[in-house]
Amino acid sequence: MTHNILRLPAVKAHTGLSRSSIYLRISEGRFPAPVSLGGRAVGWIEAEVDDWLNRQIEESRKTTSRQVGKPS
Repeated sequence: MTHNILRLPAVKAHTGLSRSSIYLRISEGRFPAPVSLGGRAVGWIEAEVDDWLNRQIEESRKTTSRQVGKPS
């Protein structure tokens, strides 16, 4: 099985999050943890980041559709 690894700049570009937001969410268990690539290098499995992003989109749309259905 092949895994594509994203380094931090790619994760930031992919998600639109800052470095500090990514690490805060990791510490809260709300973002995939990086994997060690050796030494001090880490990377994220692209499929895990994509899954996280898809969940964010789904949650956002659920919230938006609930708000749209509310009377003013």
